[in-house]
Amino acid sequence: MTRTPVLQFDLEQLAEWFAARGEPSFRARQVRRWIFEKRAKGFGDMTDLPRSLRAELNAEFCGLGTAVETVRQTTDDTRKLLMRLADGQAIECVLMREDNRRTVCVSTQVGCGMGCVFCASGLDGVMRNLQSYEIVEQFLHARNLLPAPRPILPRSEWRGGVGRSELTHAVIMGMGEPLANLDNLLAALDEIRSPDGLNLGQRHVTISTVGLPDRIRQLAESGRGYHLAVSLHAPDDELRNRLVPTNAKTGIQAIVEAADYFAERTGRQVTYEYVLLRDVNDAAEHARKLAGLLRTRRVHVNLIPYNPVRELTYETSRPSRVRQFAETLRQAGLSVKVRKTKGRKIDAACGQLRLHTLETAGAVSRRQNSLE
Repeated sequence: MTRTPVLQFDLEQLAEWFAARGEPSFRARQVRRWIFEKRAKGFGDMTDLPRSLRAELNAEFCGLGTAVETVRQTTDDTRKLLMRLADGQAIECVLMREDNRRTVCVSTQVGCGMGCVFCASGLDGVMRNLQSYEIVEQFLHARNLLPAPRPILPRSEWRGGVGRSELTHAVIMGMGEPLANLDNLLAALDEIRSPDGLNLGQRHVTISTVGLPDRIRQLAESGRGYHLAVSLHAPDDELRNRLVPTNAKTGIQAIVEAADYFAERTGRQVTYEYVLLRDVNDAAEHARKLAGLLRTRRVHVNLIPYNPVRELTYETSRPSRVRQFAETLRQAGLSVKVRKTKGRKIDAACGQLRLHTLETAGAVSRRQNSLE
């Protein structure tokens, strides 16, 4: 019989499971504390639970329902995790470390249905949404790669990992369109920011979207205080329709207006992300158009040098083009940052490691079939 991942049950459901067996409700918090705080992966580690109860738990549940299959690491300590799900599908997350920041980038779908022409995530389309526990477990697997912390502060005083070797920030920018799986994402983040979870502050979480206006407004009205990043990549509809096919159904104006609503409703400054593709969207004319679109808004612009995908023909912009593009935006009064490129040698761009793993598995399968 297939066991249920224990984090598929929320705290109340797990307490009810214990109550049905005559156990006190605090047992649920004990189990979750072992997983979130003490990094337990199975019930055998949970030594403050009776042995017989651990056996019952182990018969019905598994500690984590996902498994890390591959970890790749660069010299700057960026790590790319390929995770295998219970149904055999694969997803990715990335752990990035810089100074005192320890940031995890997580996925929300298996594959992606947005069809951005320069991205590896959507080359095979979208398979399914991730369940909330599958999103939560990405945080745990990434966190568990960090050194175990010393108890400098009591858990009630944790704030985004300050003083501990814990995650400090999260970006929801991995495989998939986060707002297409908004309900499961919000449920997962509620777990992560809970004092019984990882106690990660809302201000340290950024949710990225290709631009789904209705869902942006829904996020604004959810009462959460997360940051929003809009993946724009073009300054006008003609070019964006080519790069981001779903734009034909929305248009840039509707996306920008929804982002304006988000900023007004939440008080959060919106970030616009712009991947620079050589000789495609990185000309001076594109920079001037983007400046004209955003100059009256209190926004921040992240310029992202393209991380090449070997299956695609797009190339990274020349450094001089990147500098010129950034300067044009700054002269228009916009806040601009050119993002550092990390993890190029470990297939760290969205979907690359999964895609190459699938390709390798397919090649092995074809070789095996040819020998039969």
